[in-house]
Amino acid sequence: MAGHSQFKNIMYRKGAQDKKRAKLFAKLAKEITVAAKMGLADPEYNPRLRAAIQAARAENMPKDNIERAIKKSTDQGGENYEEVRYEGFGPGGIGVIVETLTDNRNRTAGEVRAIFSKNGGNLGETGSVSFMFDRLGLIEYGADVASADAMLEAAIEAGADDCQSGAETHELFCAPDALHEVASALEAKFGEPKSARMVWKPQNTIPLDDEKAESVLKMLEALDDNDDVQQVYANFEMSDSVMEKMSA
Repeated sequence: MAGHSQFKNIMYRKGAQDKKRAKLFAKLAKEITVAAKMGLADPEYNPRLRAAIQAARAENMPKDNIERAIKKSTDQGGENYEEVRYEGFGPGGIGVIVETLTDNRNRTAGEVRAIFSKNGGNLGETGSVSFMFDRLGLIEYGADVASADAMLEAAIEAGADDCQSGAETHELFCAPDALHEVASALEAKFGEPKSARMVWKPQNTIPLDDEKAESVLKMLEALDDNDDVQQVYANFEMSDSVMEKMSA
């Protein structure tokens, strides 16, 4: 349960730059609405809604936006979103998992397929990629919350399976059905986490040269820019030079 985290290299999510903030807030609001509609509208009794609200707060989404998204779940005649997962391959043979919330499967499937094709990838069947990933619960805390040793000890006590501490975050992984329990135990000790959610974590990563890595990033950016796409995961490893270009 130790080691520097490489998960940020693998799970791609664009940041909340000002010009993209409205789109990001729309996606967060959609998840909140769906979570509230699937269970109780009270986050205390709805773990998925609680996780969605935590994710929204981590991106500084205004409280009014969050409350409107919850209220929308009770509106009559509102959109009904369906969760659909797509799997495929990108440049260099990397595996890609795309999670969507859509009110039109045909539209979303066509758009996702077009993005794969345009960027040198191809969409596969369900299950063609996910076997190379583990479905896990992920709880994130800022690095300033505790030392790596203190977080590791707390992770073991809470029932987490893995704890990876880096310069900016602590990432704690657990079994999917233990996410709520582990997150609650950690929250009692460290306060509310930055996020607590389900993720697809690659079992192994594929190193790519800079040219292929940049092609992959272009495809992931296009996928993430789609209004129906909620999360994108890929099992590739970026070089330091590509990471520097991303942060520039």
